Amino acid sequence: MEDDVVFQRAFTDAVAASGDCVMAGVASSLAAGMVLLQGPAADVLVVDLGLPDGSGIDLIHAAQNAWPACGVMVSTMFGDEAHVMRSLEAGATGYLLKDNSASLTQEIRSLHAGGSPISPMIARQVLMRFRQAPPAPPAIGAQEESALLSAREREVLSLITKGFTANEIADLIQVSRHTVPTYVRRIYRKLKVNSKAEAIYEAHQHGFISP
Repeated sequence: MEDDVVFQRAFTDAVAASGDCVMAGVASSLAAGMVLLQGPAADVLVVDLGLPDGSGIDLIHAAQNAWPACGVMVSTMFGDEAHVMRSLEAGATGYLLKDNSASLTQEIRSLHAGGSPISPMIARQVLMRFRQAPPAPPAIGAQEESALLSAREREVLSLITKGFTANEIADLIQVSRHTVPTYVRRIYRKLKVNSKAEAIYEAHQHGFISP
């Protein structure tokens, strides 16, 4: 979802030249994006936050319901903490500042493989936010939430925190590569989080996995 015509054209050309990526649809406004979400799900949704008729964050929220297995990549000029954290909380799994549309295709491959591409400046903001936050006491019912994680879900969560991609996790635990996203969605739901960064934070914060 991109309203910058020049960037949209460059990105479209980069996708066409990639050889392994296909543009399923393009929208230049929030309203048009909502219409796209009514169609067949895409593997990766690239969202600009500054749309002419609203915020791309609203589209991310809607995508979580319409296309739960779809990875969401933010590509935007907004690098402030408020936009970053709201996007991650909404369910974005990647956050890149607009730079080179050609390199974006490589980051899309990384996201689709289970990674979380984040611009270095944005990653620093996220880490600094966690470092500055005082240690939170275990939430009421945290032990119950932990107990709800199955042994397999704990194993997947542990591998996620170690940086393994979805494909690598599938190979390690010997399941279908389509099964891992199902485990990830269950983990997110049980931990009440919307992104990999939040899941890792909660896992360490409450001792669900070993440091």
